[in-house]
Amino acid sequence: MKNRSITPREQRSQDKLNAVQHQVSSLHAMKTPDLWKVWDLHFSRRPEHTNRKFLTSRLTYRLQELAFGALPQSTRERLADCGQHLSNIKSKTPAKAVAMPGATLVREFDGRQHRVHVLSDGRYEYNQQIYGSLSAIAKTITGTQWSGPAFFGVKNMAGGK
Repeated sequence: MKNRSITPREQRSQDKLNAVQHQVSSLHAMKTPDLWKVWDLHFSRRPEHTNRKFLTSRLTYRLQELAFGALPQSTRERLADCGQHLSNIKSKTPAKAVAMPGATLVREFDGRQHRVHVLSDGRYEYNQQIYGSLSAIAKTITGTQWSGPAFFGVKNMAGGK
Protein backbone atom coordinates (compact mmCIF):
# COMPACT_ATOMS: atom_id res chain seq x y z
CA MET A 1 0.00 0.00 0.00
CA LYS A 2 1.32 3.40 -0.98
CA ASN A 3 1.79 6.08 1.65
CA ARG A 4 -0.32 9.16 1.12
CA SER A 5 1.59 12.46 1.05
CA ILE A 6 0.69 15.12 3.56
CA THR A 7 -1.26 18.13 2.26
CA PRO A 8 -0.06 21.70 2.89
CA ARG A 9 -3.03 22.24 5.23
CA GLU A 10 -2.15 19.16 7.25
CA GLN A 11 1.47 20.30 7.38
CA ARG A 12 0.42 23.72 8.74
CA SER A 13 -1.71 22.01 11.38
CA GLN A 14 1.18 19.76 12.35
CA ASP A 15 3.55 22.75 12.49
CA LYS A 16 1.11 24.64 14.71
CA LEU A 17 0.77 21.62 17.01
CA ASN A 18 4.55 21.25 17.23
CA ALA A 19 4.95 24.96 18.03
CA VAL A 20 2.38 24.79 20.83
CA GLN A 21 3.97 21.63 22.23
CA HIS A 22 7.34 23.41 22.26
CA GLN A 23 5.87 26.46 24.02
CA VAL A 24 4.14 24.29 26.63
CA SER A 25 7.23 22.21 27.33
CA SER A 26 9.28 25.39 27.73
CA LEU A 27 6.83 26.60 30.40
CA HIS A 28 7.70 23.62 32.57
CA ALA A 29 11.42 24.41 32.30
CA MET A 30 11.02 28.10 33.22
CA LYS A 31 11.79 29.59 36.59
CA THR A 32 8.83 31.21 38.36
CA PRO A 33 9.86 34.84 37.62
CA ASP A 34 9.96 33.95 33.92
CA LEU A 35 6.54 32.32 34.18
CA TRP A 36 5.20 35.57 35.63
CA LYS A 37 6.59 37.44 32.61
CA VAL A 38 4.69 35.12 30.28
CA TRP A 39 1.59 35.45 32.47
CA ASP A 40 1.74 39.24 32.23
CA LEU A 41 1.80 39.00 28.43
CA HIS A 42 -1.45 37.04 28.39
CA PHE A 43 -3.47 38.30 31.37
CA SER A 44 -4.26 41.77 32.67
CA ARG A 45 -4.13 40.81 36.34
CA ARG A 46 -2.29 38.31 38.50
CA PRO A 47 -4.31 35.87 40.61
CA GLU A 48 -4.44 36.44 44.38
CA HIS A 49 -3.51 32.91 45.43
CA THR A 50 -1.49 30.75 43.14
CA ASN A 51 1.22 28.17 42.78
CA ARG A 52 3.46 26.96 39.96
CA LYS A 53 1.08 24.19 38.89
CA PHE A 54 -1.74 26.73 38.50
CA LEU A 55 0.45 29.09 36.49
CA THR A 56 1.64 26.42 34.07
CA SER A 57 -1.78 24.84 33.61
CA ARG A 58 -3.53 28.18 32.97
CA LEU A 59 -0.77 29.34 30.60
CA THR A 60 -0.89 25.99 28.79
CA TYR A 61 -4.62 26.39 28.26
CA ARG A 62 -4.15 29.97 27.05
CA LEU A 63 -1.47 29.01 24.52
CA GLN A 64 -3.69 26.23 23.16
CA GLU A 65 -6.66 28.59 23.07
CA LEU A 66 -4.73 31.16 21.05
CA ALA A 67 -3.46 28.54 18.60
CA PHE A 68 -6.58 26.42 18.15
CA GLY A 69 -9.46 28.62 19.34
CA ALA A 70 -11.59 28.61 22.46
CA LEU A 71 -14.03 25.90 23.42
CA PRO A 72 -17.54 26.45 22.08
CA GLN A 73 -19.83 28.36 24.47
CA SER A 74 -22.06 25.30 24.91
CA THR A 75 -19.07 23.21 26.03
CA ARG A 76 -17.92 25.89 28.49
CA GLU A 77 -21.44 26.11 29.93
CA ARG A 78 -21.61 22.33 30.25
CA LEU A 79 -18.25 22.18 32.03
CA ALA A 80 -19.27 24.97 34.41
CA ASP A 81 -22.54 23.17 35.14
CA CYS A 82 -20.72 19.89 35.81
CA GLY A 83 -18.26 21.65 38.09
CA GLN A 84 -21.03 23.33 40.03
CA HIS A 85 -23.02 20.12 40.50
CA LEU A 86 -20.12 17.75 41.14
CA SER A 87 -17.97 19.94 43.37
CA ASN A 88 -17.52 18.87 46.98
CA ILE A 89 -16.71 22.45 47.94
CA LYS A 90 -19.64 24.03 49.71
CA SER A 91 -19.93 27.79 49.65
CA LYS A 92 -22.28 30.10 51.53
CA THR A 93 -22.27 32.57 48.65
CA PRO A 94 -22.99 31.61 45.06
CA ALA A 95 -20.26 32.03 42.48
CA LYS A 96 -19.96 35.63 41.28
CA ALA A 97 -19.13 34.85 37.67
CA VAL A 98 -22.08 34.54 35.35
CA ALA A 99 -20.16 33.31 32.33
CA MET A 100 -16.89 31.52 31.66
CA PRO A 101 -13.80 33.63 31.03
CA GLY A 102 -13.35 34.18 27.32
CA ALA A 103 -17.10 34.20 26.66
CA THR A 104 -18.69 37.02 24.71
CA LEU A 105 -22.14 38.17 25.79
CA VAL A 106 -24.19 39.81 23.06
CA ARG A 107 -27.28 41.94 23.56
CA GLU A 108 -29.19 44.05 21.07
CA PHE A 109 -30.59 47.27 22.50
CA ASP A 110 -32.06 50.25 20.65
CA GLY A 111 -31.16 48.67 17.32
CA ARG A 112 -27.49 48.33 18.23
CA GLN A 113 -25.56 45.18 19.07
CA HIS A 114 -23.53 45.35 22.28
CA ARG A 115 -20.71 42.86 22.95
CA VAL A 116 -19.22 42.22 26.38
CA HIS A 117 -16.13 40.04 26.85
CA VAL A 118 -15.74 38.08 30.09
CA LEU A 119 -12.17 38.43 31.34
CA SER A 120 -10.15 35.79 33.15
CA ASP A 121 -10.20 37.77 36.40
CA GLY A 122 -14.02 37.94 36.58
CA ARG A 123 -14.30 41.47 35.23
CA TYR A 124 -15.87 42.50 31.93
CA GLU A 125 -14.71 44.48 28.90
CA TYR A 126 -17.15 46.63 26.96
CA ASN A 127 -16.12 49.24 24.37
CA GLN A 128 -12.46 48.87 25.40
CA GLN A 129 -13.27 49.75 29.03
CA ILE A 130 -13.09 47.40 32.01
CA TYR A 131 -16.10 47.02 34.30
CA GLY A 132 -16.50 45.15 37.57
CA SER A 133 -20.09 44.10 36.91
CA LEU A 134 -22.59 43.49 34.16
CA SER A 135 -24.97 45.87 35.94
CA ALA A 136 -22.56 48.76 35.42
CA ILE A 137 -22.41 47.94 31.71
CA ALA A 138 -26.19 47.64 31.46
CA LYS A 139 -26.52 51.09 33.07
CA THR A 140 -23.97 52.51 30.61
CA ILE A 141 -25.94 51.09 27.69
CA THR A 142 -29.45 51.98 28.85
CA GLY A 143 -28.90 54.99 31.09
CA THR A 144 -31.00 53.36 33.81
CA GLN A 145 -30.38 50.84 36.58
CA TRP A 146 -30.65 47.22 35.44
CA SER A 147 -29.75 43.81 36.76
CA GLY A 148 -26.79 43.07 34.51
CA PRO A 149 -27.33 39.29 34.42
CA ALA A 150 -31.01 39.83 33.57
CA PHE A 151 -30.17 42.42 30.89
CA PHE A 152 -27.72 40.07 29.18
CA GLY A 153 -29.93 37.00 29.63
CA VAL A 154 -27.61 35.11 31.94
CA LYS A 155 -29.59 35.48 35.16
CA ASN A 156 -30.24 31.73 35.52
CA MET A 157 -26.53 31.02 35.07
CA ALA A 158 -25.78 33.38 37.96
CA GLY A 159 -28.08 31.47 40.28
CA GLY A 160 -31.04 33.84 40.00
CA LYS A 161 -34.61 32.77 39.25
